[in-house]
Amino acid sequence: MESVEVAAGLRGVDREEWNALAGEQPFMRYEFLSALIETGCASPRTGWTPRFLLMRRSGALVGAMPLFAKSHSYGEYVFDWAWADAYERHGLQYYPKHLCAVPFTPVAGRRLLSASPRDAETIISEALSLSKDLSSLHVLFATEDEAQLLHRRGLLLRRTVQFHWSNAGYSDFEDFLARLSHGKRKNIRQERRRVREAGVTLRRLEGSEIDAGRWEFFWRCYRNTYAAHGSTPYLSLAFFLRLGQALSPNVMMVLAERDGQPMAASLFLRDSERLYGRYWGAVAHVPLLHFECCYYQAIEYAIERGLAVFEGGAQGEHKLFRGLLPVETASAHWLADARFARAVEDFLEREGASMARYVDELCEHSPFKD
Repeated sequence: MESVEVAAGLRGVDREEWNALAGEQPFMRYEFLSALIETGCASPRTGWTPRFLLMRRSGALVGAMPLFAKSHSYGEYVFDWAWADAYERHGLQYYPKHLCAVPFTPVAGRRLLSASPRDAETIISEALSLSKDLSSLHVLFATEDEAQLLHRRGLLLRRTVQFHWSNAGYSDFEDFLARLSHGKRKNIRQERRRVREAGVTLRRLEGSEIDAGRWEFFWRCYRNTYAAHGSTPYLSLAFFLRLGQALSPNVMMVLAERDGQPMAASLFLRDSERLYGRYWGAVAHVPLLHFECCYYQAIEYAIERGLAVFEGGAQGEHKLFRGLLPVETASAHWLADARFARAVEDFLEREGASMARYVDELCEHSPFKD
């Protein structure tokens, strides 16, 4: 017997069943999503109302979608503010909308959790049916296969760009540098030397090495990053403490110190193949320290651990000059109003052509030797 239900989170869902569908990427796992919801970071109070789709067959979980009803567009990283504004100017209501995504996390991965294409089709149908009384349904940072499946079901595709570093079998960081052009290699060495000359030392901590005091310091740094931009952080100390316990094997922190005192930190998650750059902050300014904490330490770590990819995240051409190359990501969008759907489709066609030219231009400026 088959059924699909809507759940207000993951309470009552078997963790092992969910994780068997989600795979090893940490962001879709039960531990990460439940931490976001149960610490209140992704909750109705913050504009993220969980409406998870759970598909069961003979009682066993065979499919799922992490779906949220959103009352705003913050924390998504695929920006639709202009669409919401157009709705408002025409006297229509854009919010709430449905969003399938990992809150506050622009990392691509599976969004239609199922063991078969037929079950994935059922999940899409249920999501569209559930969204028929709202303005729209958005599936962010899906895999390419999922994006094409969603497109065949009538959703519009949108491309964005991230910057990823790939491991070409480097023996160490110097081997990586040797593959870069002379100018880029010289620049990176100068940047790292200036951080050392400022008296900064760096440590990489993993799992249980990150105690409560270090998590508290990291959160202070994380808050400072948001404060510097005049905004409020999405994630709480309670979330990070829970993350450190629930996903301890997946967590790596870079700690920067001077005169024995911590002054900056960056946080990464990992699985068996990839390292994911996530958050950073500092309590004192040191020129170029951001690049050391967020990129060079990550690349060194990935080489040492034999990881295939370091995902440096979206935005910032400065990443290109440090060995991270452009990679397209895909999202899919369905709008209930046919008139707006046509207008958005026209916009996405123009945006997609512009994005392709942008990626081509970035590739022409590769930091690697010919």
